[in-house]
Amino acid sequence: MIEEILPPPVSAVDTTDDPADAVLLPAEEEAISRAVASRRREFTTVRHCARLALARLGVPPAALLPGERGAPQWPDGVVGSMTHCAGYRGAAVAPATAVRTIGIDAEPHQPLPGSVLPAISLPAERDALTALAAGHPGVCWDRLLFCAKESVYKAWFPLTRQWLGFQQAEITIMDNGIFEARLLVPGPSLTGFTGRWLVRDGLVLTAIAEPVAIT
Repeated sequence: MIEEILPPPVSAVDTTDDPADAVLLPAEEEAISRAVASRRREFTTVRHCARLALARLGVPPAALLPGERGAPQWPDGVVGSMTHCAGYRGAAVAPATAVRTIGIDAEPHQPLPGSVLPAISLPAERDALTALAAGHPGVCWDRLLFCAKESVYKAWFPLTRQWLGFQQAEITIMDNGIFEARLLVPGPSLTGFTGRWLVRDGLVLTAIAEPVAIT
């Protein structure tokens, strides 16, 4: 599904189960050795997806280890992002010569717990969600906002190596499957991102793929 909201330079693979042929490389086994079974399954499958996506770019299998703040460390010359939630795992990668950064996220299509929305949103965003819900009540717009903010962070961090709080980016969601993110903190030649979203089969998916600027 995730490939539907990513541009052609990006190679993406996702799955809704944990295939039996998904395995870890030795360094990954060591990194996850103390995790519980459910964490091992999602860690394994999302890296299986990532290696399939990398293979489409001609990149040989490599250990994809968690780095700073858990961000995956990609092979040289590659940018990418991973995501997983209950019933879904996905990865997206692209050549760094074509795409500057990628951020993808998946969430269950369910309303956020009551205390979460005020903590992750700005007043203007909450007003916009009310308007969107009035016109399209079948979408959990609060969860979509959370999902979009997660994608923004995943796209931001590889460029800056800095934390980005939920209230440091203002999201504008359009009902045509697009969202805009305006960064409220300085970035490296960057003021925001444009992303896309999809709601299907009980999931909310968001994706950002920032192209390399043509000079």
